[in-house]
Amino acid sequence: MVEPIITTMGGSASPNRTLLMNIIAFTSCFAVWTMYGVLITYLVDNKVLVLDKSQVGLLIGVPILTGSIMRLPIGILTDRLGGRTVFLAVMLFSAAAVLLTSFANSFATFLLGGLLFGMSGTSFSAGVAYTSLYFPKEKQGTALGLFGMGNVGAALTTLGAPALLDKLTNGGQNLDGWRQLPMIYAGILVATAALFAIFTENKRSEGAGTRTLANMLNPLRDTRVWRFGLYYFLLFGGFVALAQWLVPYYVNVYGMSLATAGVLASAFSLPSAMTRAIGGFVADRFGARTTLYWVLSGCTLLFLLLMAPRMDIRSPGEGIMADRAGTVTAVAQDAVTIGEQIYTLKVQAPDKTDRNEANLILPTFQSWQEPAVQVGQEVKKKELVARGVTHVYFQANQWVFTALVLLAGLLMGVGMAAIFKHIPNYYPNDVGAVGGIVGVVGGLGGFVCPIIFGYLLKSAGLWTSCWFFFAMLALISVVWMHLVVLKLAKHTDVGDQGYQPQ
Repeated sequence: MVEPIITTMGGSASPNRTLLMNIIAFTSCFAVWTMYGVLITYLVDNKVLVLDKSQVGLLIGVPILTGSIMRLPIGILTDRLGGRTVFLAVMLFSAAAVLLTSFANSFATFLLGGLLFGMSGTSFSAGVAYTSLYFPKEKQGTALGLFGMGNVGAALTTLGAPALLDKLTNGGQNLDGWRQLPMIYAGILVATAALFAIFTENKRSEGAGTRTLANMLNPLRDTRVWRFGLYYFLLFGGFVALAQWLVPYYVNVYGMSLATAGVLASAFSLPSAMTRAIGGFVADRFGARTTLYWVLSGCTLLFLLLMAPRMDIRSPGEGIMADRAGTVTAVAQDAVTIGEQIYTLKVQAPDKTDRNEANLILPTFQSWQEPAVQVGQEVKKKELVARGVTHVYFQANQWVFTALVLLAGLLMGVGMAAIFKHIPNYYPNDVGAVGGIVGVVGGLGGFVCPIIFGYLLKSAGLWTSCWFFFAMLALISVVWMHLVVLKLAKHTDVGDQGYQPQ
C-alpha cells in the first residue's frame, strides 16, 4: 500500500518516513488512550479499587472525553505550529500524565490521571493535519487511511494488557505490581517520541502563521463540516463504543466467559482498524462520496439485521370460527364437534428444537390450535371455536451475529478513511481545524454511545436496542448525503470528485 506513494513522490523517502513515524506514534498514543478499559476493570475485579458501576464507567470514559474535546485546539495548533512540534508535545505530555497514574490510590487521583493522559487521543488531529501536508490530493486518502491504522493500538491494549498485568502481578499474588503497567506505557511513549524527533521534520499549513484564530475557525460555520462530523460520530464513535460494549454484550446475551468475549471484541476492533488503509485507497480510486454511499448503506442494512433479538415467544395465530350456530357436543385436543359438524384442530407437535445447540440460523415457527369452547356451550355463527397459537424461536446464532458485526466493523474502518479523504479536498489549508472538530464529534461518539446504549437497555430491556440506534443514525446519514448530492446536481454537473460548495 505504501509503494505507490513512494513512486508518486518522486522517490523522496521523507514523506514515507514521516507517514511511518506518524503511524507508529498514533498506534502508541491510541494504546495509551484506551488503557483504562483494561486497567480499571482489573483493579475493580481484584478489589484493589472499590467502585460502583457509574464510577467505573466514568473512569473508563474520561480519557476518551479529554481526547475528544481537545482535538480541535490540537488541530489548530498543528496548522499553526507544525505537526512535528505538536505531536511531540502530545506524546511527552501524555507520557508524564500516564506515569503519574502509576501513583494513583483513589477514585479522584485515577480520574485526574485519566483526564490528563486522555490527551493522547488528540494525536489523531495532529497526525491527520501533519500527514496530509506530505501527499498530493490523489494520494491523501491512501496516506490518511494508512495513518488511521494506528487504531490498532486499542486492540493491542485489549489483547496484551491483561496478560501483561497478570505477569506484573505474578498471577495476582502481588497486586501492587499493576503500577508498572502505566510506567511501561510511559516508557513506550518516550521512546516513540525520541524516534519521532530523529526521523521527522516540522511542516505546517501554508500561511498558517499569519492567520488569525477567527479566520482558522471560519470553516466551522459550514454545515458540511458538521455533516462530516455526524458520519464520523457513527463510524469512529461507533467503532470505539462497540470495542467496549461488545464484551458485556457477549457475556450477557450469549453467556460467554469474559476471556472469550474479550477475544471476539478484539476480533472486531483489529480488522476494523486495518481496513482504514483499504478505505483510503478505495476513496482515492473511486471517490470519497461513492465510498461513503456504499459504507453507510451497507452499515444501515447490517445494523437492521442485527436488531432482531433472541426470542422465545408465543403469539396469537390462525384460529377457527363457527360456520353456523349450534351446541358444542364434544371437545378434544384434535377436534371440536358442534351439532353434527366436526372442526379439526391442528395439534401441537413435540418441540424438538435444541436450545443448547448454536446451529440455528433462521427463526423456527410452530403453530397449533387450542379449543376455546366447552361441551354444552351455545355457539353463534362466526364465534371463536379454537384459538390459534404460534410459537417463534430465534436463536440469534452467535457466529452469524459475530460475522455480521465483523462486516459492519470492516465497513466502518473503510468509511473512517473516506471521511478524511474529503477534508483536505474541501479545506486544504484548514485540515487541522476541520479535522479537529470532526474528530471531536467522532470521539464524543465513543464516549456518549455507551451511555446511550445503557439507557436504551434499561428502558427497552433489549440488548439489541443499540443496533436500532445505529441503524437509525446510519439511515439519517445516508439520506442526508443523498439530499445534498441531489441539491448539488440541480445547480451544477458535479461528479464524485467535484468538490463544490454546499
